[in-house]
Parts: sequence; structure tokens; C-alpha cells
Amino acid sequence: MNSIRCFRIAERVGINDRPASTAWVFDEYKSLDLESFTDLVKSVVGYDENIWSEFQSKGKRGDGQSHFAQRLITGLAAEQYFESVRPSLSEFNGYAVQNTTRLGCGYDFRLEIESDEDFVAVEVKGLKDVTGTLSLTPKEYEVASALRDRFFLFVVRNFRESPFHEIFRDPLSSRLRFRKKERVTVQVSWLANV
Repeated sequence: MNSIRCFRIAERVGINDRPASTAWVFDEYKSLDLESFTDLVKSVVGYDENIWSEFQSKGKRGDGQSHFAQRLITGLAAEQYFESVRPSLSEFNGYAVQNTTRLGCGYDFRLEIESDEDFVAVEVKGLKDVTGTLSLTPKEYEVASALRDRFFLFVVRNFRESPFHEIFRDPLSSRLRFRKKERVTVQVSWLANV
């Protein structure tokens, strides 16, 4: 299914007006349309539309660390865990791996076999405890729906003590029961004339 890929479409306007220190970012991602670039930025910072509205400036834990920062740390640790154990997993033997965590593709890793033009996608989620709630972004859900048995949800549990993992192939048809949760978000900005 070649249509589910990381999208690179429109060219960014105004790149030459940016400071030289950030020019590499624009050179690297100038072909992304606004939606794809937004998804990329969200994936880099661990943004999840389903939980972002729960984050508030006063939403800090007792240790001074925000819930958002903790989720980001857990997510990055889960991705590193996947990369370290993947070579020993029979489900992914023989695949070449591409880390797509920063591309906003709707999955974290793309695995391919040279002789096959199809690929499998792996989305990695981490839980601090043995149990918890998983959320899929709209893009992750869309890709999982399209790829079905070529989409794997790799869940790393119990980072607080001793991590272990569970793999769900075609998670939307698995024992997991995802329910859609919609929220209306008010965006506030402050404007000034200069």
C-alpha cells in the first residue's frame, strides 16, 4: 500500500528569511504541506490530541514535572526499548528498519523486506505502570485502519519497575477496545500590533 507513506508535498515559502542556524530544518522539511509538517512537530514533542487538552500550565505534579513531560519521557523510552529488543523478536525477523518517529507518518517504525514492496508499520506506546490507557492519534488510527494486519502496536509496560512488552497485530481488530473520544478545544492567542 504505497499511498500510506510520509507525505512530502508543498514547498515552504519564505525559507530564505530564516536565520542560518535553523535553515537545515527548513531545507529538510520544505516539501511538507502544513498538515504533514504539523503532524511532524506534534510527533517530535509527543503531542497527542487526545490528552493535550488535559495539560494546563498549572497541571504540574508534586515533583515539578508536568504530565506532558512525563508522557514524552515514557514514549521516548518505549521507542528505545523497541529498538533494543526488536532483533530478538520473531515477528520482525528479516526486516530492514527505518525510524520514522520524526516524520509524522502515523507510526514510529517502518519495516521492509527487500523482496517485497509491502511494509509493516510499528507504533510504539509506553506505560509507566503494568496497566494504563493507550491513545491513538487520528493519524495513527487512520493508518492502522488502512494497513490492518501490517500494523503492529508495540506496548511497553511497567517502566516504573521492570519493563516488558506486548505486541498487537491489527490492534483495531484485537482484544483492545478503542473508543472515540472527542473534545472541543478553545485556542487562545494574544495579538499585538507593531
